[in-house]
Amino acid sequence: MSLSKFKKTICMRHIFVVNPCAGGKDRSGEIEAAAKRLVKDCEVYRTTASRDATRYVADCCGRYEGEALRFYACGGDGTLNEVVSGVLSVKSEAGCVEVACYPCGSGDDFVRYWQGADFRDLSSLAEGTAVPVDVMRVGDRYCVNTLNYGFEAAVCHTMAEVRRIPVVGGRMAYTSGIVASLATGRHNRCRVTVDDEVWFDGEALLLSVANGQYAGGGYHCAPRAKNDDGLLEVMAVKPMSIARFARLIKYYKNGELLDREELRQLVLYRRGRHIVIDPMCDSYVATDGEIVLGNRFDVECLPKAINFVIPAKH
Repeated sequence: MSLSKFKKTICMRHIFVVNPCAGGKDRSGEIEAAAKRLVKDCEVYRTTASRDATRYVADCCGRYEGEALRFYACGGDGTLNEVVSGVLSVKSEAGCVEVACYPCGSGDDFVRYWQGADFRDLSSLAEGTAVPVDVMRVGDRYCVNTLNYGFEAAVCHTMAEVRRIPVVGGRMAYTSGIVASLATGRHNRCRVTVDDEVWFDGEALLLSVANGQYAGGGYHCAPRAKNDDGLLEVMAVKPMSIARFARLIKYYKNGELLDREELRQLVLYRRGRHIVIDPMCDSYVATDGEIVLGNRFDVECLPKAINFVIPAKH
């Protein structure tokens, strides 16, 4: 690490936002101890409820306005979502605020984009360098990684119910959600507009809008996505039989859907900056795994909205 970068890191205010429920195990004590060994004057906050991290981060941005801040989202993708939402709720631009992620949830998908980077090494994170990344705005919410409608939203709903149950929960929760949703979640009516052009109008098995590349604990759902190019990846998969879908899952997990010639008529793909999903009735979407109910979802890409920390290589 260069001397100038080291001085910059030391002068920053380091704030660790810890979700004690992430991953089914309370790691807040060990995270706090490690954080205080690394950064003498750091702050550590344990969240107490849903959206608490967003409130706390927004409060910190106001309290320390003008200071260089680095927030560490210690949890899963939902915790990262809340921290980013807190920053953007009070800042018109990222400015001198940075966001790091110490992944200890059940999915931890957003950081998989940087293959080989060790986000679980707090020392590397503390010495890391921030790069600008895009964020999605969904109505009055923000979404860092992926938004899912249809089958995958049903899967996420099931995941929330089973993630702490032995055998079917934890890192198996996504697979359990797929199995449970096969009977009821395969036909989802919607109209989708991309950059003011009607792109899809009909029934979809699933629909995803992606900024990151992974979802569901390692499913490579959007292998062509770039999280800093000002564009979002939109993919729709048409309904099919359970037997055919069972064969398709392995391609979805490995990031091969768009490469399979036999799926050309079933998989639609588009890139764009502004996507509107109109399911024409109250429906669920999942934003970074969090379930949201609505009847119209307006998704806008905010280019380079957040300065995201990539761990230093030791």
